[in-house]
Amino acid sequence: MIGNYLIGLREGLEAALIVSILLAYLVKTERTHLSRHVWTGVGLAVALSLAVGAVLTFGTRGLTFEAQEIIGGTLSILAVGLVTWMIFWMATNARHLKGELHSKMDKAAEAGVGALVVVAFLAVAREGIETALFLWAAVRSTGSGTTPLLGALLGIATAVALGYLIYKGALRLNLGTFFTWTGAALIIVAAGVLAYGIHDLQEAGVLPGLNTLAFDVSDTIAPGTWYATLLKGTINFTPAMSALSAIGWLAYVSIVMTLFILKVRTPKPARTAPVKEYAA
Repeated sequence: MIGNYLIGLREGLEAALIVSILLAYLVKTERTHLSRHVWTGVGLAVALSLAVGAVLTFGTRGLTFEAQEIIGGTLSILAVGLVTWMIFWMATNARHLKGELHSKMDKAAEAGVGALVVVAFLAVAREGIETALFLWAAVRSTGSGTTPLLGALLGIATAVALGYLIYKGALRLNLGTFFTWTGAALIIVAAGVLAYGIHDLQEAGVLPGLNTLAFDVSDTIAPGTWYATLLKGTINFTPAMSALSAIGWLAYVSIVMTLFILKVRTPKPARTAPVKEYAA
């Protein structure tokens, strides 16, 4: 549940920030009459994200076990790739996101209301589709119960509340620190999803070594216990893990976490004017 809450919070806050930036800019430029077109784009993006989630959830029913595992494993690895790209993209572009969105809004306003809808739709749909895919993969890896989904919904609800407070100016959040810490935590979550994706492909016979275990601590960490459930829900730890899954988990964390730390610790280029917070 914790891992899924983090996914919902991180991805949801990115989308909420984008919406708040777009709406605040319309207010500041005295074009509030165009706000409804932004909300139209947001609504279409949410609908598309829900549709993607429904297709992922129900689209594989009726397929053979092997086909389901191949699709599940492939999409899990794809989700890891997308969320990894998102983490590094935000680390690089968060400081300039506000100016970029303002520029797009100016051009869209000149082009017409349809362009405004498209700008809002594309800005939010990217986050929504990434969220749907990664949440589906994360929920699938931690179990099919309602608890993972509840965690994700709570995370999204928290993100919406934070986005509203930022828009109203009631909250000033150090977004650099927030995205750094949540990015590091998401790398651990993504590593678990990657390990599960590898395991799916092993069960389908695409990858070898299903029965070659890196470790088996089932006697110490019995499946079904509260601490085993906690470990699975946060870092997707399983008492028995294949060697290939363990290698994938360790390699991903070692490489991606190192690159991420180097990225966020690299001094930012000097600017002639101070960078403002994303508060409306």
